[in-house]
Parts: sequence; C-alpha cells; structure tokens
Amino acid sequence: MDEALLNPVDEERLFTAQRATHKPRILLLYGSVRERSYSRFATEEAARILRRLGAETRTFNPSGLPLPDDADEDHPKVVELRDLVTWSEGMVWCSPERHGAMTGIMKAMIDWIPLSLGAVRPTQGKTLAVMQVSGGSQSFNAINQLRVLGRWMRLVTIPNQSSVPKAFLEFDEEGRMKPSAYYDRIVDVMEELMKFTLLLRDRSDYLVDRYSERKESAEELSRRVNQKSI
Repeated sequence: MDEALLNPVDEERLFTAQRATHKPRILLLYGSVRERSYSRFATEEAARILRRLGAETRTFNPSGLPLPDDADEDHPKVVELRDLVTWSEGMVWCSPERHGAMTGIMKAMIDWIPLSLGAVRPTQGKTLAVMQVSGGSQSFNAINQLRVLGRWMRLVTIPNQSSVPKAFLEFDEEGRMKPSAYYDRIVDVMEELMKFTLLLRDRSDYLVDRYSERKESAEELSRRVNQKSI
C-alpha cells in the first residue's frame, strides 16, 4: 500500500456547503421505436413528474441510432446521445421486456455510451433510475439487467424501481398513464431519483475518487518524468 496515496476521508468535501443552484439535469432513455411505444409513454410520464419536482429533462429518441460498431462515432445520433449523457447529472432508463430481456434498442444505446471520453467518464458518479414495461404479467428481468449495466457504467443506481405489467391496459388513447399503483410507483421512483441526484451531484467527483486510480496515475506520471528520451 502506498501510504501517500491513501487519503483520510475529507469531511469538508464530503459534506460540502457549496451547492449548485441550477435545476438537476436528467436524461431519459427508452427502448422502443414503435409508434405506440409504452416505454416511451412511461418515460414521458417520468419526465413530467421530474419537471414538476424541479428538474430539467431531455429525452433521447433512439430512432435512427445505428448498431454499435456499424457506424463511426461522429454519426449525428451517436454525437447527440453522447452530448446528452455528458450534459446530464442523472438518467432514467426504461425498456420493454422482449423475449425475457431488455430490447436490442436499449442495449445499443447503452453500448454507444463510452466508459470514457478522453479524460472524462461521462457516466461515473451520476444517478440512475431503472424502469420496464411488459406486455404480460409483472416481471423484473429487464430492470435487473439494467441494474447490472448501470453498475458497469459506474452509475449510482437508486434502490427503487418501476415495473409496469400489461402496459397496454395502463395507458389511454393519448398515451397518458391511468391512475394506479403502478403510476404511484413511478412517482416514488422519480422522487427518489431527485433526492439522490441533489445529494450526490455536488460531491460525485469526490465519492468516486479511488485509491487504485490515484496510484495508477502516479505510476504513469513517474514513467513520463523518468523516461530517458522523448
């Protein structure tokens, strides 16, 4: 262990009194491009709730996004998605369950989000809420997979979640969700997401500051400084 790189907990940074004053920035992703997309409907309800709670929201439309590795990173839809992820302080992922899993569309969006953009990790330390809609009985397959991906992307995935079964019964002709316990759960999840986002956003850089990465950075710096020729 390198004692010089093992830092004690800095309570001033952890409990900082400096607070951002702008509205929390939340990006919403949904995993279907159908005209009558229940994952989009659920995402739109979530966005309405978030705005009512004081957030600024943006929603990415996956239509036209190429398959991962089937286009260059400068494809307009890829650039749009990555810019939105960088802009956000928290995210909502909502996927239909198809064949017992999240959709390929949902996975493609996540696969286009890199773990790093240069020296910036666009997802690390940000918050995430996961939701799914199903055509049949209630299931948690898609949201369980989304949780795994959220952890892999170093997102702080909140404990609460939403799963809407038989989604075709839960939305009216205009795409608005009917009053129900399932709607109430989405409200619960968005409330929790807002709380976690406000709690973490001013200290996320400190919370994800890791000994192993400080050590690696120090070793790289030493190699550069001590190299015999340039």
